[in-house]
Amino acid sequence: MGEDPQKLKRIAADSYDYENDSRWPDYWSNVLIPPHMTSRSDVLSHFKRKFYQRYVDPDLVVEPMSVGGSSSQPARSSTTSSSSSPTNNQPRARSSASTNRTSGTTSTTPGPNPAPLRWDRQTVMFSVNAWVFVVAFLAAIPLVPKHLSHRAYRLSFLGTTCSSVYSLYSQYGKPRAWNMQALQVYFQSIIASKDFIYFIYCLTFVTSHLCLKLALIPILCWSFEHVAKFLRRNFSRSMLYRKYLEEPCVWVESNNSTLNILTSHAEIGLGFLLIISLFSWQRNIIQAFMYWQLLKLMYHVPVTAPYHQNVWAQIGRSVNPVIQRHLPFLKTPLTAIQRWWLR
Repeated sequence: MGEDPQKLKRIAADSYDYENDSRWPDYWSNVLIPPHMTSRSDVLSHFKRKFYQRYVDPDLVVEPMSVGGSSSQPARSSTTSSSSSPTNNQPRARSSASTNRTSGTTSTTPGPNPAPLRWDRQTVMFSVNAWVFVVAFLAAIPLVPKHLSHRAYRLSFLGTTCSSVYSLYSQYGKPRAWNMQALQVYFQSIIASKDFIYFIYCLTFVTSHLCLKLALIPILCWSFEHVAKFLRRNFSRSMLYRKYLEEPCVWVESNNSTLNILTSHAEIGLGFLLIISLFSWQRNIIQAFMYWQLLKLMYHVPVTAPYHQNVWAQIGRSVNPVIQRHLPFLKTPLTAIQRWWLR
């Protein structure tokens, strides 16, 4: 009788209309699992129940997946043969476990305790991003000594570069061949991803002698968002998390647009700072050119376009009346720049 409520909740979770819930695509796109596991029905069913537990019914008990990345081939084949009735997988596993305990044999079904934390892609990304957040925070504090702050500044960009490369390799792999056509197809598949944008962003600053603290804002927001999602997904039942970390993690998840708008303002402001730096002894023409090409990409790529277009629209509403009234001779070159920008 104690299992009946949970069985009904699992049936309700499996029959829930996920496709018409606008939160499900964003949730599924942020699940960090190996690409070959995304097509497995048991993995998809597990994360759908996790989604249902978070947003619909918190009382639903979601047990750990019985088949992990290091399981043997017989376990994998038995799971496949029983996938025809996914709603009955967990009750059948418990009944078989009780039968084994009655007969005195050892059960291989995991107990109610959560599975130990494995060094999979999610854990690696969390570790790197947590380290980047701490280092970037040290670099942004004015009270930190200058030499230590400068080193932390470099390490934060280097860490984000490595995490972006690792994420791109985990999601897209490597090119099928090392010829021009295969490389073109590969770059067309990754150029619209946020990991590729942050890889170019960090590569632009990690090789520069300029130390612009404003450039740390996108890094802090990006790493903080990854850390908060991982903690909220994996440690929601921890007492330490509920006491100290739940409030900031919930704030990050509910204010994702605010962080993206702040990031867009900082990125565009950096572009103008690089133009001003061209008139100093620390000028770097190649860096400024590469960064403005990156800003142009951010203006058109769907993951960043809404926020960048909003900021540029605000700039246009403030600057255009001043140019038309006091600097009309700048209208022609600005029109040419605008045509290049929108092309």
